[in-house]
Amino acid sequence: MTKLIVPVVLAGGQGTRLWPMSRAARPKQFLPLTGPTSLFQATLQRVGDRSVYDKPIIVTNAEYRFLVAEQALEIGCELGGVLLEPVARNTAVAIAAAAAYAMTNFGADAILHVLPSDHDVLVDEGYAVSAQRAAEAARAGKLVTFGIVPTTPETGYGYIKTGQGVGEGVNAVDRFVEKPNRETAEDMLSSGGFLWNSGMFMLGAGKFLEECEAFSPDTYTAANEAVLQAKVDLDFVRLDEAAFAQAPNISVDYAIFEKTADAVVVPVSFHWSDLGSWDAVWKVGSKDAADNVTSGAVTLNNVSNSLVMTEHAHVAIDGLDDIAVIASDDAIYIGKLSEAQKVGAMVKVLRGNADTAALTEIHKTAYRPWGGYSSVVIGERFQVKRLFVKPGKKLSLQKHHHRSEHWVVVRGTAEVTLDGKVMMLSENQSIYLPLGCTHRLANPGKIELELIEVQTGSYLGEDDIIRIEDEFGRA
Repeated sequence: MTKLIVPVVLAGGQGTRLWPMSRAARPKQFLPLTGPTSLFQATLQRVGDRSVYDKPIIVTNAEYRFLVAEQALEIGCELGGVLLEPVARNTAVAIAAAAAYAMTNFGADAILHVLPSDHDVLVDEGYAVSAQRAAEAARAGKLVTFGIVPTTPETGYGYIKTGQGVGEGVNAVDRFVEKPNRETAEDMLSSGGFLWNSGMFMLGAGKFLEECEAFSPDTYTAANEAVLQAKVDLDFVRLDEAAFAQAPNISVDYAIFEKTADAVVVPVSFHWSDLGSWDAVWKVGSKDAADNVTSGAVTLNNVSNSLVMTEHAHVAIDGLDDIAVIASDDAIYIGKLSEAQKVGAMVKVLRGNADTAALTEIHKTAYRPWGGYSSVVIGERFQVKRLFVKPGKKLSLQKHHHRSEHWVVVRGTAEVTLDGKVMMLSENQSIYLPLGCTHRLANPGKIELELIEVQTGSYLGEDDIIRIEDEFGRA
């Protein structure tokens, strides 16, 4: 039992509308789009006051478990549980599983503050007041959603029509409105009484599950059984796949909030954006005198109303207006900033072509719990990678059936285990790892270890790894 609010952070989405930086392997919630921390880390920091909030429960894709753990560790946030979704099934069952898990740990009266992990929110006095009002309504048996007072006729958001007041700063929900066209959005904005649907909620764990059982019994059964049959894996809770997969692929709005008689909305006016497109990133960014937002190595001449972001290559643009240029390691997107909602359609085109599908899934740089690697050159029977290993981390003890490797230390100190023998390598030293040998790489130092790895062999795929020991439970 806890008197504190229990945060539930939803961190399983793939965010394809922010391609090419956001991809399936590293989606937008784990990227630093608006500041030095990622959106996920900023969400954790919003619920960091331990006089108000308990430790957060995270619901995420199994593929993101180490990203979640590492990013929470980076900002010193202790987690109350990490629930791993075995398959994607939208928000209804994700929240129901979190509610069932919270009931087990805190009781039916636990108040949950459900938050997407990929939104940009400014925490001010109004935010704190709205959270307090929502918590009071939830303790009174209401299912609370937060509605943002609209400032523009946005077509990328759903809307909530407010009903009569049911308390200070709390209204009944009259109805939910799908994402409108421009004319409808303008009409709603001028008529008043409509709010942007933020996707943030405050609800009692027991109350929510009662409504879930009444209005979406398949969701209720799947969530409860998935938690009941869950397996603990290191610091994670693996929800049972067979049970979870039975849940309908449906949002919590459709499944519960549009049907329950106890839905209420708290209208709020603090800064909020779902950062669902590149023009949304531009709107919250710091603009120059010509209304340009830039990040990375960028040179502009006679450019206005544009967003230009680059991870490595220097981008120079001359004489353009209303453009979005997003340059990642291995792909560049160029389009009209005012039509940035169309990026999702471009991703579908890329995904439908076998030659480009991988560009929507993985980055040139892949991140692992120990660090990561970047592909430098790929040829027939050889590949060159840059490996980086965090201080104190080590890779699995492993071997390969189809390739040999050569490691050259560029920076830091490497501890190498080769067929049971341990040796230390410093900068400019190298070692050869023959095909079939048992080997491990570790960083015993206090700075990041950087190596160049040259692979040669008949097959160079990442699945040619036989893990013998692994501190991350992958062996």
